[in-house]
Amino acid sequence: MQTNLAISVPSDFSFRAAVYSHGWCMLEPFSVIEEPFSLSYAAMVDSVPLEFMIVERSSGELSVRLQSANTLTRAQHRQCRTLVKSVLRIDEEFDSFYRLIHKEPGLRWIRKSRAGRMLRSGSFFEDLIKVVCTTNCSWALTTIMVNNLCGLLGEAAPSGKKTFPSPRAIAGISESFMRKEIRAGYRAPYIIELAEAVASGKLDVERFRYNNRPADELYRELVSLKGVGPYAAESLLKLVGRYDHLALDSWTRKKYYELYHNGRRVTDKTIARRYGKYGEWAGLVFWLEMTKYWYDEKFPL
Repeated sequence: MQTNLAISVPSDFSFRAAVYSHGWCMLEPFSVIEEPFSLSYAAMVDSVPLEFMIVERSSGELSVRLQSANTLTRAQHRQCRTLVKSVLRIDEEFDSFYRLIHKEPGLRWIRKSRAGRMLRSGSFFEDLIKVVCTTNCSWALTTIMVNNLCGLLGEAAPSGKKTFPSPRAIAGISESFMRKEIRAGYRAPYIIELAEAVASGKLDVERFRYNNRPADELYRELVSLKGVGPYAAESLLKLVGRYDHLALDSWTRKKYYELYHNGRRVTDKTIARRYGKYGEWAGLVFWLEMTKYWYDEKFPL
C-alpha cells in the first residue's frame, strides 16, 4: 500500500543540507537518490516495517511516500509524520545559533546555506549502535557493520529495504555471530550488552532524545555505558541537540590541523580554546567548519 504525507518546513530549513549534514545518509537504512533528490529510509512504526521516500516540493513542503503492507491507521500516520520531523530535525530552533554566528563574516555562509540540522535515525538506539560502529575504525568498516546489521537482522519493508534491527533482534544473537557475520570485532559484546539492556527494559535510551538535564550530566551518563567513550558520547549529544562538546576524532583533528595549522598537530585543549567562545553551540560551529567543503561542493552559494 502507498500513502502520501505532506509536511511543512520552516524558512530556515534546507532538505539537502540536513540530508548531507554527516555520514548517516550513506548508511543503511538510509539511502540518497540524486535525481530527483530524495531520501529513502526504512523504519519500524508501531511494529510495522515501512519505507519512507522523502522529496522536497517547490512549495516548501516535504512530500513523503510511505510503502506498507497494509493500510495505515490515522495513529500510524501521525507517528510517521513525527518520525520524519524528528529524523530531519525540522522543529528544532536555530534562531539563537544564527544570531551568534552572524557576528562573524567567516561563518555567515552557515545561515545562507540554512545549515545546522544534523540528520539522525528514527530512534536513539539506532544512533547509539551506529556511533559505536564508528569508533576506532575506517568509515568503510563502519559501513560494512551497519549494512550487515540491517541486512541480516533488520525487518523487510514491502519494497525489500531492511530496517535497522530492534534491540530484541540484536540481543538474541551470539557474540560469535556478531564478530564473524556483522564484522563488529571488539565492539561485539558491547553492542549485544546494550541491546540486551534496552530489550529487557533495564536501560531506557530513548529518554536521551527529550531530556532537559545539563549536557554534562547526559555526557557522564552516556560514557558510563560500556562501549561508549568520550567521542561517542559527544557525537550522540549532537544528535539530541546538545552541542556543548566537540566530539574530536582522528578525522576532525586532521581536518582542523590542515585548516588552521598547515597540518601541524596541536593539542585538543588548543582546539577547544578556539571554539570555547561559542558556548553551547561550540560543537556545531566546529563540525560545520570542518565540513564546509561539503557545502561548497554539493550546494555552493
